Amino acid sequence: MGIRIHKPTTAGRRRSSVQTFEDITSTTPHKSLVKSQNQIAGRTNGKITVRHRGGGVKRNIRLIDWKFEKMDIPATIQTIEYDPNRGARIALAVYADGEKRYILAPRDLKVGMKIVSSKTKGEPSVGNRYCLKDIPVGVAVYNIELQPGGGGQIVRGAGTSATLMAIEGNTATLRLPSGEVRTVIKECMASIGGVSNPDWRLVRWGKAGRTRMRSIKPTVRGKAMNPCDHPHGGGEARNSIGMTHPKTPTGKHALGVKTRRNKTTNRFIISRRKSKKK
Repeated sequence: MGIRIHKPTTAGRRRSSVQTFEDITSTTPHKSLVKSQNQIAGRTNGKITVRHRGGGVKRNIRLIDWKFEKMDIPATIQTIEYDPNRGARIALAVYADGEKRYILAPRDLKVGMKIVSSKTKGEPSVGNRYCLKDIPVGVAVYNIELQPGGGGQIVRGAGTSATLMAIEGNTATLRLPSGEVRTVIKECMASIGGVSNPDWRLVRWGKAGRTRMRSIKPTVRGKAMNPCDHPHGGGEARNSIGMTHPKTPTGKHALGVKTRRNKTTNRFIISRRKSKKK
């Protein structure tokens, strides 16, 4: 995929760019693998848990096969398609028995190529899926399971990949895209390669309207709010926040606070990711 920069014909197009979609081979999704879904807009049981989400263009859900339960049955890639719900591309795989399923497309996957998922060691070619213990050390992998048979859960974002660093005992050591080094049970499965569409992060949205179409609402500064709406509120929005540490709308510290609560998996993490210095 490439990036096309708009001519600055308007203020909104002056710094905007779009994808070229040259890797897309079909614009019509497979009807039986599409379903509609009501928008939840960052809410859990009706309560807002993620702010600044809502609205946007109505989109249908593509049913992606994360588990790859059809073992040792080769599949042929029929189409490479756009998915409005993710930055990566998806591919329509047609298995030898005639069943069709959507998969997360890796880089360099072409129409007509064959892929296979197997519990035994096989050829480490792009798109094939094996247990971590059967993948050569140093190979890039994506769509990795955290529990055997649970389906791919991590390394699914556009352009991302993890590196298999070692196999020791019952675990495999992975370096994730964030820089974190962690261990995973070696019977967990992973796909070989990296997720497609690495240029996704280079798209410049240019104007607020395109961001709203992605269901992302504007973020208002706490200083610009009233005191009843935010701890930073009050005044004329030009004064300081008037406190030692910045806070969230609920009054908790906003910076430098550890938010990880899943202590049961701490034993799997060898090295935490490095925070970016601003």
